[in-house]
Amino acid sequence: SNPNAMRTLHANCIYTNCALTPDGDVWWEDMTDELPAELLSWKREKWTPGSGKAANPNARYTAPARQCPVIDPAWEDPAGVPISAILFGGRRPSTIPLCFEAPSWQYGTFLGSIQASETTAAAAGNVGVLRYDPMAMLPFCGYNMGDYFAHWLSMPERVPNAKMPRIFFVNWFRISDDGRWLWPGFGENSRVLKWIFERVDGKADAVESPIGLLPAPGAIDTRGLSVSAEDMQELLAVDAPAWLKDFPAIRAHYDKFGDAIPPALRKELDDLEARLKAAAR
Repeated sequence: SNPNAMRTLHANCIYTNCALTPDGDVWWEDMTDELPAELLSWKREKWTPGSGKAANPNARYTAPARQCPVIDPAWEDPAGVPISAILFGGRRPSTIPLCFEAPSWQYGTFLGSIQASETTAAAAGNVGVLRYDPMAMLPFCGYNMGDYFAHWLSMPERVPNAKMPRIFFVNWFRISDDGRWLWPGFGENSRVLKWIFERVDGKADAVESPIGLLPAPGAIDTRGLSVSAEDMQELLAVDAPAWLKDFPAIRAHYDKFGDAIPPALRKELDDLEARLKAAAR
């Protein structure tokens, strides 16, 4: 599903938890249209198509970024590059809309701090459990996440004449009540990116909501998609009671970081709760 990722892996790559073909190449589920006749599984046991999964669900690869054929030429520019927008996202089958914009840097930082996904095979723990992974940095941050959030909040004062990037939140994984994917995902996500680009350029409309700025009706181009107007309405709806159900878990998530959580973020949480309660009345 990701041709450029596959092109990145042509050499200098470390694979973990993959199966091996008889000639020593790597293989994992859905890598090829047809199953190999035989393999060594990730456990280095003989495998045939009737043996179950050949690769571990948490199989990984590590390759030099420079091998990506579509990486920006300025990716290592020591002067840095301008950033117009930052996207956070989670894998949520319900509750979180397809996309929305934070009205401020502080609120956008708050959204990143409560980023969560339902667990999949790629995460430790049971499948389908809500797991908080702020800014997708929990496994990678080398110091207290509360201090990391404070660093984010301090950026406008640390940069002269700061023009902070706009912050958006996306969720490609909404599922309808009857079990359908509401959004096609993959390359069609570019339609949401188009709205984000147009927001940054001042060309796209948005409507206010308790959680942030949502695309105005018709602002996302759905021409050629089998996404109905009713599906788009569901994708962009704010279900206040559903949001409120998450608040005990969000507060427990914050409590894990103790006093390091910036007071400004706790205030954003309280203010969001008040707006949602007002909307739910």
